[in-house]
Amino acid sequence: MAAAMTPTPVRPSRLSSAPGRVGNKVFAGVSTGSGLVILVILAAVAGFLLVRSWPAITAAQADYDAIGFMRGESLASYIAPLIFGTLLSSVIALLFAVPLSIAIGLFISHYAPRRMAQGLGYLVDLLAAIPSVVYGMWGMTWLVPQLNPLFAWTGSALGFIPLFQGFQAPAKNIMSAGIVLAVMILPIITATIREVFLQTPRLHEEASLALGATRWEMIRQAVFPFGRSGMISASMLGLGRALGETMAVLMILSPGFLINFYLLQPGQHQTIAANIANQFPEASGLGADVLIATGLALFTITFAVNLLARWVIARRAEFSGAN
Repeated sequence: MAAAMTPTPVRPSRLSSAPGRVGNKVFAGVSTGSGLVILVILAAVAGFLLVRSWPAITAAQADYDAIGFMRGESLASYIAPLIFGTLLSSVIALLFAVPLSIAIGLFISHYAPRRMAQGLGYLVDLLAAIPSVVYGMWGMTWLVPQLNPLFAWTGSALGFIPLFQGFQAPAKNIMSAGIVLAVMILPIITATIREVFLQTPRLHEEASLALGATRWEMIRQAVFPFGRSGMISASMLGLGRALGETMAVLMILSPGFLINFYLLQPGQHQTIAANIANQFPEASGLGADVLIATGLALFTITFAVNLLARWVIARRAEFSGAN
């Protein structure tokens, strides 16, 4: 009777045949494959740029003289002002956008009421959906005329500085482009910083407030140290967007407002992306290879900036872990 009532042992199923184990394998394979695809695409882009720009890199001076828009210029003297304009406009954009993004992110995450914070968050996200050509039209038709009095004053008061000489000085042009770029990268930086600030451990904030700190002191003691790496990452994302922006910069700089770099060489130049968009439709042969070489320079700059950002974030993470 006792033997009859003994329950029949249930044989456990094999773990390898469990649905969860199969899903994990599939997900791991898809993730690994996606990462490899990204690396392959990156290597293919770098290889294409290097192969197509190699004739321009190895060309003789006589070959450059035969190109209309490079007459009397070497490849280095042609690219250097473009790199300078690209970096200058991007740095100006960061100088305007990063402090404003930090302030907006703090207001949304720690100061604004919940409903207002949600509305502001949606509004900031909507700014990222506006096409760059719209920003370019806004900058060309409204922003530049509004800045005319300011640049007239800088031309008269700071005319002894080569950068501000004359009403058509590069300050007017590159500053306008930098402000438009700042507005364009503002949503990206703000959204990232806002999410980082919202992830600050609640216990850290409460501990700071419990010790008698004000809200601003709590932010300095708990929020900023926690979100420092996130702020750096957000800034680098915005810098990458600013470095590669084309249409907005082209629309602002092209209608007679080109950049004149006294410190590098006389002449009129643009940023790398805007110059490629302006010259490529009419370029052929070695001229197209020269433009692709400028694209290789922009690719290298962007890659170096991202590597630098990753290094800074990794160093800060190691320092925080050591402490």
